[in-house]
Amino acid sequence: MKKMLLLMILALSVFMCSIQKEEKKGEKNADGIPKKIVVGLDDSFVPMGFKNEKGEIVGFDIDLARAVAQKLGVEVEFKPINWDSKILDLNGGNIDLIWNGLTITEERKKETEMTKPYFTSHQLIVVKTGSSLNAKVNLVGKNVGSQTESSGEEAVKKSGDDKKFKEFKTYAQYDQAFMDLDAGRVDAIIADEVLAKYTKKTKETQAKKELYKILNDNYGEEEYGIAAKKGNTKLVEAINKAIEELKADGTYQKIYSKWFKD
Repeated sequence: MKKMLLLMILALSVFMCSIQKEEKKGEKNADGIPKKIVVGLDDSFVPMGFKNEKGEIVGFDIDLARAVAQKLGVEVEFKPINWDSKILDLNGGNIDLIWNGLTITEERKKETEMTKPYFTSHQLIVVKTGSSLNAKVNLVGKNVGSQTESSGEEAVKKSGDDKKFKEFKTYAQYDQAFMDLDAGRVDAIIADEVLAKYTKKTKETQAKKELYKILNDNYGEEEYGIAAKKGNTKLVEAINKAIEELKADGTYQKIYSKWFKD
C-alpha cells in the first residue's frame, strides 16, 4: 500500500512539473510575445552562430538576437539543433525561431512565418590554393561538397550542376566539408559567403599561409531571414520592427563591424 502511494505521489509530482513547464513556456507579455524565446541554430555556422574555444555560443546572429530580445523585453535562449530537421523542430514546438543565416526561399515562406530580409550573402565556390579550377565549368566531373539541407545544396541542385559532378557530397556541418577539401576528398565546396570568407581568414591566420581560393563564379545571391512557426505573425512583426530600430540607432552596424572586419 505504501509503495502504491509513493508511486502515485511520484506520478503526480511529474505531472505537476510538466504542467508548470508548459505554463511557463506559454507565458506572454502585454504585446502577445513569449517572455522567453528559444532560438534554434547550427552551432558550427561561423560567424553567424557557433561555439568558440570556450564552448560559448557566439556570432553575428547571436549578438543581433540578444539586441532584439532586449528591445522586446524578453529572454532569449540558444538551442543547437540538427540543421536538416530545423522545420520539424520549429513546427514541433522544440524552438520558437530559426535564426542562423537562414536563406529566404518561396518554400520556406510557405512552411513558416518569415521576417523581412536582414542580411545579404552569396553562395561561393571554395577550392584549395593552387587548384586548377577557376570557374563553374571546371567543376564538371569533380567531387564537390556542401552542407545537407543548406542553401548551397539547394542552389546547386536547382542549377542542375550536381548531375555534372562526379559526386556531390553533403555534410551535417561545413567543418566536415572543409576537412575533406583539405584532405583532397572533394575538389571544391559550395558555401555561404559569410562562412566561406570567415573560415578562410581564420584557418589561414592559424596556418600563416594561404590555403584556399574563392572563385569569381558563384551560385547566386541570397537574403537571410528569421523563421517562426506559421501563423506567429505578432512575433515576426515585433522582430522586424526591432531590427529596423537597431539599424536606425547604429546598433546593427556596430554588431556588423564586430564580426565582418575587412
